[in-house]
Amino acid sequence: MRILLLNPNTSAAMTARMARAAEAALAPDAHITALTATSGLPYIASRAEAQLAGAAVLETLAAHHSGHDAAVIAAYGDPGLVAARELFDLPVVGMAEAAMLTACELGARFAVVTFAPALLPWYEDAVALAGLSARCAGLHAVRRPFHAVTEVQDELRPEILALAERAVGEGADVVILAGAPLAGLATTLRDAVPVPLVDPLAAALGQAQALVRLGTRPPRAGRFARPPAKPATGLAGPLARWIAHREEES
Repeated sequence: MRILLLNPNTSAAMTARMARAAEAALAPDAHITALTATSGLPYIASRAEAQLAGAAVLETLAAHHSGHDAAVIAAYGDPGLVAARELFDLPVVGMAEAAMLTACELGARFAVVTFAPALLPWYEDAVALAGLSARCAGLHAVRRPFHAVTEVQDELRPEILALAERAVGEGADVVILAGAPLAGLATTLRDAVPVPLVDPLAAALGQAQALVRLGTRPPRAGRFARPPAKPATGLAGPLARWIAHREEES
């Protein structure tokens, strides 16, 4: 099984960190191809930046999805997720949706804890898009500035732990540690928090593998059937060819 792990920001160091964290979530027969966006921002922290990242997701998928069984969008707000599912034939999983669905299987209400306040509006939108607002006990962000996004889980660990404990005190049955820079932290902190912690990367990889094993066919009708061919101007070659149904030219 081959899974494409798409980092929609431009930080190769973040991609490498997530690739290392991913190994613990993979079955023996599963392997990842980890890719970093070639355009965009070093990390995504707003809805506007997520729009740009979504375009990078589609471009990367068009160029690299062949030969893979599933794809994971490795950014918590799931930039480009709905569009990618509409456009491509393989299962595409987003970290936010996967984490929230996993949390709903572990408890009645979940909370989201992240590392920067700027992320909260985007993450609130992700909750609403998943239709899970009634199951969300709250979203919390560390207010202290950090120096390096690739080291944020080490730099802000005490504050992240304190927010997770606060969320439990406010009624959360499960806590999601949200944001690609926090990949792997749930395993480190799981014994310090009295409710389950969900790592979004592990949840997304787990669901991607499960979807591949289900062996479902791509939709040919309905809301996620591939759109009809259409010419495009100014798009990168593989994506333009895919939208025009000229992928055989790749």
